[in-house]
Amino acid sequence: MSNDNGLINAIKSHNPFDRPLVVRSQDIWVTGFPDVPSLNAHASDAVFDAIEKVRTKQQSVIGITIKAERGLGKSHLISRIRHRLQTDGSALFVYTSEINDLNRIKAEFLRNLANSLKHIGSQGMSQWRELATAIFNQAYNKAFTPDEMVRHFSEVLKVNSKVVEHWTDRVLGIKHDIENPDIIAAILWTLSSNPSEERYAINWLAGQELPQSRADALGLANTSAQDREAQAFSTVRQILDLISDYKPIVICFDELESILMCNDAGYTASQVTAILAKDLYDKIKRGVFITAMFPQTWTDQIRALKEAESVTDRIAQRSIELTYLKSDDVIALVSQWLQDFYDQQEVTPPHSVYPFDEAKLRELGKEKPMVRKVLQWCAENWTIPSVITSPQPLNHPVESAYKKELVAVESKIQDDIEDKTKLSNALRFSFSTLVGQILEKVKITEIADIKARSIDQGYINFKIVGQEKGNVVKIGVAILQGVSGRFLQAGLKRLIEYKEFDLTRGCLIRSKKISSGTKAKQYLDILLSHHLGGEWVLLKAEDIKPLLAINSVMKARNDYELTEVQIIDFALQNRIVLDNNLIHEILTDPSGQIPEDAVDEDI
Repeated sequence: MSNDNGLINAIKSHNPFDRPLVVRSQDIWVTGFPDVPSLNAHASDAVFDAIEKVRTKQQSVIGITIKAERGLGKSHLISRIRHRLQTDGSALFVYTSEINDLNRIKAEFLRNLANSLKHIGSQGMSQWRELATAIFNQAYNKAFTPDEMVRHFSEVLKVNSKVVEHWTDRVLGIKHDIENPDIIAAILWTLSSNPSEERYAINWLAGQELPQSRADALGLANTSAQDREAQAFSTVRQILDLISDYKPIVICFDELESILMCNDAGYTASQVTAILAKDLYDKIKRGVFITAMFPQTWTDQIRALKEAESVTDRIAQRSIELTYLKSDDVIALVSQWLQDFYDQQEVTPPHSVYPFDEAKLRELGKEKPMVRKVLQWCAENWTIPSVITSPQPLNHPVESAYKKELVAVESKIQDDIEDKTKLSNALRFSFSTLVGQILEKVKITEIADIKARSIDQGYINFKIVGQEKGNVVKIGVAILQGVSGRFLQAGLKRLIEYKEFDLTRGCLIRSKKISSGTKAKQYLDILLSHHLGGEWVLLKAEDIKPLLAINSVMKARNDYELTEVQIIDFALQNRIVLDNNLIHEILTDPSGQIPEDAVDEDI
């Protein structure tokens, strides 16, 4: 063994197993945990075989259902698939795990599709740019790489402002099945070296309404919220067809059980997603569907659907079950984690599982443990052999999960701060932890739904009911972020209808300016008037990040093996909500002022 002191110091200074051991959706896209190829190799081999069959046109579409108990490595497996595809470029990859509104499942999937394609593909640029380059190359019989294509786009745009319009017409000349030419135009705009143009093009593809000035600049048509919802599935299908002309697409649905709500029809998240997967299966030209779920979900929910046979015949053409670890698997898992650790520390251990005893690890393997349990055991038993260390103070059980989610939120805050549903869920949960507390002289008694006709739903997110100076207060909270035009106008119109929605105060949450001379600005002026006494609270990233993070922990509490009580206790102990500026601003007496720091919507 070389460098004994270096080895001992490395072990003393850092425990590589002392980290959140749950693979979350954000981990799928990054190089996270060490991959052990031998674990669940039968499952990944089956997926790669299916991708190859679709790529070589032996089959057009294949549905694979992966069944496994919690902790057996479903998400580890999906991460392996994603990284193989990023390396070999045999398919584009779409991952969806977070459905905020089951009643808008098609629009939610479109958003997940657009966000997935923002991630880097096999050619060092976003999958959107890979697709745009392939579309251009096919239309013009070229062989540009995405990197070359971005430079070419920039050069041509300087001398021809109508370049996207001309290229779109050329593409439509060979692709006659595209119903909405704006889809082609928006995909081509993702080649722009101007980050703002690229971002707005992807937002449009994700189904968002753009500021009218931006829509006009890109030549894209804005549609109403109702029309976008109705058109979402058509947009999804057209995008997937464009991809299929280029290479297969792998669409993965994961973490369905973490969403506990039902939609208007009474279906659970797993059922709604399985039906969507079936509908997509029937419509796309070329692809592989992977649906990961618990065996009990398959039995109790998917098989219980009225249309169960038509769903299962498609999403489970191949059914794969993941298995518990055996002794050899435990050794392979621990060895791989330790090899990565020692390589980083540049030291050489005396054997592959040092400082652990191989016999003890093999005994652990006889219990058929889950991956997470083995790694937890390693974290708890990390010490230099024959050296007794003083016990370390125990952290709050929620702390590591919260830190992990906070890092994830910070990495994607640009997207999250435009997702009004996600923002609403985070704020609503945060306020729910304050029921019974007094904050800004308001004793919070209830966080309630807004009772409204279907035409009025979705504009005011919830209301805070409480007591202030002996009077009942009912604050309607409308998060009108990531919206403009007609939706913004409609939301503000409803926020000033106190009697209709049983409010005593309206509170707008938004970071961007509202243009003067618009109907929305007229409604805003009424809201902020002395007569109504409403409030505009400026949404700031630094305020919403911790609320998004603690809400993410709550949503994933089963994966983290935490309870609601533990999470709320952690939030209260660390004053995550109690000291949050955004929470205080919503409850404080309204100033009636337009925030000076509101940003221009075009930025």
